[in-house]
Amino acid sequence: MTLDGGDRRCIQLLSELRRLTLQVPSGIVIHLIATDPAAPLDLPAWCHLTGHTYLGLMPAADRPTYTMQVSAGAAITDPDRPWRPTPAEP
Repeated sequence: MTLDGGDRRCIQLLSELRRLTLQVPSGIVIHLIATDPAAPLDLPAWCHLTGHTYLGLMPAADRPTYTMQVSAGAAITDPDRPWRPTPAEP
């Protein structure tokens, strides 16, 4: 599955990626095309935060393409701030 982020900033990309990971079954591999210079740092950090598996940069792609696998039981992040985990219920 491919998410073409084009030249969008990472915050918007993470929001779209968050939404996508909630819609697909675990095990799906997502290829994120992103030209934002922060993507090589933000995507692995987001995967680490949520528990999804970061698989790295795809070699020989025409545009920067990062690969991750959706993991079962991954942490859900805040819809408005996808870099923050959803607060625990009291």
